[in-house]
Amino acid sequence: MTSNDTRRAAHPYVGMWVTADGFIRQELLPNGRYDEARGNRQSAYTGRYTVTGNHIDYVDDTGFTATGDIRDGVLFHEHLVLYREGNKHAGQGGT
Repeated sequence: MTSNDTRRAAHPYVGMWVTADGFIRQELLPNGRYDEARGNRQSAYTGRYTVTGNHIDYVDDTGFTATGDIRDGVLFHEHLVLYREGNKHAGQGGT
């Protein structure tokens, strides 16, 4: 691990984010990449992300772009609402 990775790992948004039903799981990795699973489909979407304040810009490996914003500890990613894994709302509905 480099000192650059260590600094990124300390960012509060790094980690797993999950929809309330647990169907979508988006992991923000400390190296500036993300890996999103949907249902049983692992790595359904992968790419890179950058954080500016509470705003996240995503660029999928296919070139598709998306955005997200963190408000009150909740990730609003386009039409999705994701909670930090372990949050009482994350993954409560089953798949």
